[in-house]
Amino acid sequence: MTMQGPKVEIYTTLLCPYCHRAKALLRSKGVDFVEVDVGRQGTQRQDMVTRAGGRQTVPQIFIDGRHIGGCDDLYALDARGELDPILAA
Repeated sequence: MTMQGPKVEIYTTLLCPYCHRAKALLRSKGVDFVEVDVGRQGTQRQDMVTRAGGRQTVPQIFIDGRHIGGCDDLYALDARGELDPILAA
């Protein structure tokens, strides 16, 4: 089985409304993603903060290792028409 499309990772917590919005946008575009719940896995949160350049809020989204940012950043990329080309790469 080959994986198609970009590798999308999203760091989340269970009750975060921004996490749910970001995942909904990705799902609406048919994007598969790996979700890492940092609410239950302490070491994962530190990994997220390190990868996100010190940002501690969730969600933090990465596409093919590139830090996209949070929910607002994801929606802003989409509004500028820049998200689909990244997802298609």
